[in-house]
Amino acid sequence: MAEAEAGAAASLGGVVVRYPGRAPLGPIDLTIAPGEIVAVVGASGAGKSTVLRLMAGLESPSEGAVVTASGRIGFVFQSATLMPWADALANVALPLELAGMARSEARVRAAEALTAVGLGDRLEARPRQLSGGMAMRVALARALATEPDLLLLDEPFAALDSVTRRRLIEDLHRLWAARAPRPAIVFVTHDVEEAVYLADRALVFDATTGRVAAGLRSPGALPRPAGWRVDAGYRAAVETLAAALAKAMPPLLTEAGA
Repeated sequence: MAEAEAGAAASLGGVVVRYPGRAPLGPIDLTIAPGEIVAVVGASGAGKSTVLRLMAGLESPSEGAVVTASGRIGFVFQSATLMPWADALANVALPLELAGMARSEARVRAAEALTAVGLGDRLEARPRQLSGGMAMRVALARALATEPDLLLLDEPFAALDSVTRRRLIEDLHRLWAARAPRPAIVFVTHDVEEAVYLADRALVFDATTGRVAAGLRSPGALPRPAGWRVDAGYRAAVETLAAALAKAMPPLLTEAGA
Protein backbone atom coordinates (compact mmCIF):
# COMPACT_ATOMS: atom_id res chain seq x y z
CA MET A 1 0.00 0.00 0.00
CA ALA A 2 1.12 3.53 -0.67
CA GLU A 3 1.49 6.20 1.98
CA ALA A 4 -1.65 8.17 2.83
CA GLU A 5 -2.26 11.69 1.68
CA ALA A 6 -0.80 14.39 3.92
CA GLY A 7 -2.64 14.62 7.22
CA ALA A 8 -4.55 11.33 6.90
CA ALA A 9 -4.14 8.09 8.82
CA ALA A 10 -5.80 6.16 5.99
CA SER A 11 -7.91 6.84 2.93
CA LEU A 12 -9.83 5.02 0.21
CA GLY A 13 -10.21 6.75 -3.12
CA GLY A 14 -12.63 5.44 -5.74
CA VAL A 15 -12.27 1.92 -4.36
CA VAL A 16 -14.31 -0.83 -6.03
CA VAL A 17 -14.25 -4.47 -4.91
CA ARG A 18 -15.65 -7.19 -7.15
CA TYR A 19 -16.65 -10.67 -6.01
CA PRO A 20 -17.97 -13.45 -8.24
CA GLY A 21 -21.72 -13.78 -8.31
CA ARG A 22 -22.66 -10.46 -6.74
CA ALA A 23 -22.77 -6.76 -7.54
CA PRO A 24 -19.51 -4.87 -6.91
CA LEU A 25 -18.98 -2.85 -3.75
CA GLY A 26 -18.27 0.83 -4.24
CA PRO A 27 -16.92 3.12 -5.34
CA ILE A 28 -15.93 4.00 -1.79
CA ASP A 29 -14.32 7.29 -0.83
CA LEU A 30 -13.36 8.02 2.78
CA THR A 31 -10.55 9.55 4.81
CA ILE A 32 -9.57 8.75 8.39
CA ALA A 33 -7.78 11.53 10.27
CA PRO A 34 -4.96 10.79 12.74
CA GLY A 35 -6.35 10.16 16.22
CA GLU A 36 -9.93 9.98 14.96
CA ILE A 37 -12.36 7.25 15.99
CA VAL A 38 -14.75 6.28 13.18
CA ALA A 39 -17.60 3.79 13.51
CA VAL A 40 -18.85 1.92 10.44
CA VAL A 41 -22.42 0.60 10.39
CA GLY A 42 -24.52 -1.13 7.76
CA ALA A 43 -26.32 -4.33 6.87
CA SER A 44 -24.48 -7.63 6.56
CA GLY A 45 -22.75 -7.75 3.19
CA ALA A 46 -22.50 -3.97 2.87
CA GLY A 47 -18.70 -4.11 2.87
CA LYS A 48 -17.90 -3.02 6.42
CA SER A 49 -15.38 -5.77 7.15
CA THR A 50 -14.04 -5.49 3.60
CA VAL A 51 -13.03 -1.89 4.31
CA LEU A 52 -11.02 -3.02 7.33
CA ARG A 53 -9.30 -5.76 5.34
CA LEU A 54 -8.45 -3.25 2.63
CA MET A 55 -6.90 -0.86 5.16
CA ALA A 56 -4.97 -3.72 6.76
CA GLY A 57 -3.60 -4.86 3.41
CA LEU A 58 -5.33 -8.24 3.73
CA GLU A 59 -7.30 -7.62 0.54
CA SER A 60 -6.67 -5.60 -2.60
CA PRO A 61 -9.22 -3.41 -4.41
CA SER A 62 -10.35 -4.22 -7.93
CA GLU A 63 -10.15 -0.50 -8.70
CA GLY A 64 -9.06 2.63 -6.87
CA ALA A 65 -6.43 3.28 -4.23
CA VAL A 66 -6.11 2.33 -0.57
CA VAL A 67 -3.44 4.32 1.24
CA THR A 68 -2.32 4.30 4.87
CA ALA A 69 0.13 6.45 6.79
CA SER A 70 3.49 4.79 7.28
CA GLY A 71 3.34 3.09 10.67
CA ARG A 72 1.91 0.12 12.53
CA ILE A 73 -1.59 -1.28 12.06
CA GLY A 74 -3.42 -3.30 14.72
CA PHE A 75 -6.40 -5.55 13.96
CA VAL A 76 -8.92 -7.07 16.40
CA PHE A 77 -11.31 -9.57 14.84
CA GLN A 78 -14.84 -10.65 15.81
CA SER A 79 -13.40 -13.51 17.87
CA ALA A 80 -10.33 -13.23 20.07
CA THR A 81 -8.31 -15.66 17.86
CA LEU A 82 -5.95 -16.60 20.69
CA MET A 83 -3.55 -19.53 20.58
CA PRO A 84 -5.27 -22.06 22.87
CA TRP A 85 -2.02 -23.70 24.01
CA ALA A 86 -0.35 -20.43 25.05
CA ASP A 87 -0.98 -18.24 28.07
CA ALA A 88 -2.15 -14.63 27.85
CA LEU A 89 1.39 -13.26 28.10
CA ALA A 90 2.66 -15.39 25.20
CA ASN A 91 -0.37 -14.52 23.07
CA VAL A 92 0.23 -10.80 23.46
CA ALA A 93 3.99 -11.05 23.04
CA LEU A 94 3.81 -13.09 19.81
CA PRO A 95 3.42 -10.23 17.26
CA LEU A 96 6.24 -8.32 18.95
CA GLU A 97 8.55 -11.32 18.73
CA LEU A 98 7.56 -11.92 15.11
CA ALA A 99 8.51 -8.30 14.40
CA GLY A 100 12.02 -9.00 15.71
CA MET A 101 11.78 -7.77 19.31
CA ALA A 102 13.84 -9.71 21.83
CA ARG A 103 11.73 -12.22 23.77
CA SER A 104 12.48 -10.64 27.14
CA GLU A 105 11.54 -7.17 25.93
CA ALA A 106 8.41 -8.48 24.21
CA ARG A 107 7.28 -10.17 27.43
CA VAL A 108 7.74 -6.92 29.39
CA ARG A 109 5.73 -4.98 26.78
CA ALA A 110 3.05 -7.68 26.76
CA ALA A 111 2.74 -7.61 30.55
CA GLU A 112 2.32 -3.83 30.45
CA ALA A 113 -0.41 -4.13 27.81
CA LEU A 114 -2.28 -6.79 29.77
CA THR A 115 -2.04 -4.71 32.94
CA ALA A 116 -3.47 -1.74 31.02
CA VAL A 117 -6.59 -3.76 30.12
CA GLY A 118 -7.02 -5.01 33.68
CA LEU A 119 -5.46 -8.46 33.29
CA GLY A 120 -2.18 -7.97 35.09
CA ASP A 121 -3.09 -10.86 37.39
CA ARG A 122 -3.95 -13.26 34.54
CA LEU A 123 -0.66 -13.33 32.63
CA GLU A 124 -0.36 -17.12 32.89
CA ALA A 125 -4.01 -17.90 32.15
CA ARG A 126 -4.81 -20.01 29.08
CA PRO A 127 -7.71 -18.94 26.82
CA ARG A 128 -9.94 -21.73 28.20
CA GLN A 129 -9.54 -20.15 31.65
CA LEU A 130 -10.78 -16.75 30.48
CA SER A 131 -14.31 -15.44 30.06
CA GLY A 132 -15.36 -14.05 26.69
CA GLY A 133 -14.75 -10.51 27.89
CA MET A 134 -11.32 -11.40 29.27
CA ALA A 135 -10.33 -13.13 26.03
CA MET A 136 -11.30 -10.02 24.07
CA ARG A 137 -9.24 -7.90 26.48
CA VAL A 138 -6.25 -10.11 25.65
CA ALA A 139 -6.90 -9.59 21.93
CA LEU A 140 -7.12 -5.84 22.50
CA ALA A 141 -3.91 -5.87 24.53
CA ARG A 142 -2.19 -7.82 21.73
CA ALA A 143 -3.18 -5.16 19.19
CA LEU A 144 -2.26 -2.24 21.47
CA ALA A 145 1.10 -3.73 22.47
CA THR A 146 2.40 -2.99 18.98
CA GLU A 147 1.58 0.72 19.57
CA PRO A 148 -0.41 1.00 16.33
CA ASP A 149 -1.02 4.25 14.49
CA LEU A 150 -4.19 2.73 13.03
CA LEU A 151 -6.34 0.29 15.02
CA LEU A 152 -9.00 -1.71 13.16
CA LEU A 153 -11.76 -3.45 15.12
CA ASP A 154 -14.26 -5.77 13.41
CA GLU A 155 -17.24 -6.10 15.78
CA PRO A 156 -15.00 -7.28 18.62
CA PHE A 157 -17.70 -6.93 21.30
CA ALA A 158 -20.66 -8.38 19.37
CA ALA A 159 -20.78 -11.69 21.22
CA LEU A 160 -20.50 -10.15 24.69
CA ASP A 161 -23.21 -9.14 27.11
CA SER A 162 -24.18 -5.47 27.28
CA VAL A 163 -22.45 -4.75 30.60
CA THR A 164 -19.14 -6.24 29.43
CA ARG A 165 -19.44 -4.38 26.11
CA ARG A 166 -19.87 -1.06 27.90
CA ARG A 167 -16.87 -1.72 30.12
CA LEU A 168 -14.68 -2.59 27.14
CA ILE A 169 -15.75 0.56 25.30
CA GLU A 170 -14.77 2.62 28.34
CA ASP A 171 -11.44 0.75 28.43
CA LEU A 172 -10.89 1.46 24.75
CA HIS A 173 -11.54 5.19 25.24
CA ARG A 174 -9.19 5.25 28.24
CA LEU A 175 -6.37 3.48 26.42
CA TRP A 176 -6.85 5.62 23.30
CA ALA A 177 -6.74 8.85 25.34
CA ALA A 178 -3.58 7.74 27.16
CA ARG A 179 -1.56 7.34 23.96
CA ALA A 180 0.43 10.26 22.57
CA PRO A 181 -0.12 10.62 19.70
CA ARG A 182 -3.52 8.95 19.80
CA PRO A 183 -4.09 6.19 17.23
CA ALA A 184 -6.81 6.41 14.63
CA ILE A 185 -9.50 3.77 15.19
CA VAL A 186 -11.99 2.31 12.70
CA PHE A 187 -14.65 0.26 14.48
CA VAL A 188 -17.24 -1.91 12.70
CA THR A 189 -20.51 -2.47 14.56
CA HIS A 190 -24.21 -3.20 14.01
CA ASP A 191 -25.16 -1.27 17.16
CA VAL A 192 -26.07 2.40 16.55
CA GLU A 193 -25.87 3.25 20.26
CA GLU A 194 -22.38 1.77 20.40
CA ALA A 195 -21.38 3.66 17.26
CA VAL A 196 -22.50 7.07 18.55
CA TYR A 197 -21.02 6.54 22.01
CA LEU A 198 -17.69 5.19 20.81
CA ALA A 199 -16.84 7.36 17.83
CA ASP A 200 -16.19 10.92 16.72
CA ARG A 201 -18.34 10.12 13.68
CA ALA A 202 -20.24 7.21 12.18
CA LEU A 203 -20.42 6.16 8.54
CA VAL A 204 -23.42 4.30 7.15
CA PHE A 205 -22.71 1.87 4.31
CA ASP A 206 -25.45 1.21 1.77
CA ALA A 207 -26.50 -2.44 1.79
CA THR A 208 -26.86 -2.67 -1.99
CA THR A 209 -23.88 -0.73 -3.31
CA GLY A 210 -21.40 -0.77 -0.43
CA ARG A 211 -20.98 2.99 -0.79
CA VAL A 212 -20.96 5.46 2.07
CA ALA A 213 -24.61 6.49 2.22
CA ALA A 214 -24.43 8.89 5.17
CA GLY A 215 -22.12 10.28 7.80
CA LEU A 216 -22.97 11.57 11.26
CA ARG A 217 -20.67 13.41 13.64
CA SER A 218 -21.30 12.50 17.27
CA PRO A 219 -21.91 15.37 19.69
CA GLY A 220 -19.51 16.05 22.53
CA ALA A 221 -15.90 15.18 23.18
CA LEU A 222 -14.17 11.85 23.74
CA PRO A 223 -13.85 10.14 26.17
CA ARG A 224 -17.48 10.48 27.28
CA PRO A 225 -18.37 11.96 30.68
CA ALA A 226 -20.23 9.90 33.27
CA GLY A 227 -23.95 9.59 32.52
CA TRP A 228 -23.62 10.64 28.89
CA ARG A 229 -25.78 7.77 27.68
CA VAL A 230 -28.89 9.56 28.98
CA ASP A 231 -27.86 12.94 27.52
CA ALA A 232 -30.47 14.38 25.15
CA GLY A 233 -27.85 15.08 22.49
CA TYR A 234 -26.66 11.49 22.57
CA ARG A 235 -30.19 10.10 22.33
CA ALA A 236 -30.99 12.39 19.40
CA ALA A 237 -27.80 11.36 17.59
CA VAL A 238 -28.67 7.68 18.08
CA GLU A 239 -32.13 8.20 16.54
CA THR A 240 -30.65 10.14 13.60
CA LEU A 241 -28.11 7.39 12.91
CA ALA A 242 -30.80 4.70 13.24
CA ALA A 243 -32.94 6.50 10.66
CA ALA A 244 -29.99 6.81 8.27
CA LEU A 245 -29.21 3.12 8.71
CA ALA A 246 -32.84 2.16 8.02
CA LYS A 247 -32.70 4.06 4.70
CA ALA A 248 -29.52 2.21 3.72
CA MET A 249 -30.95 -1.27 4.42
CA PRO A 250 -32.29 -3.56 1.66
CA PRO A 251 -36.00 -2.89 0.99
CA LEU A 252 -37.19 -6.27 2.32
CA LEU A 253 -35.22 -5.84 5.54
CA THR A 254 -36.51 -2.31 5.97
CA GLU A 255 -40.10 -3.48 5.50
CA ALA A 256 -39.52 -6.18 8.09
CA GLY A 257 -38.49 -3.55 10.60
CA ALA A 258 -34.76 -4.22 10.57
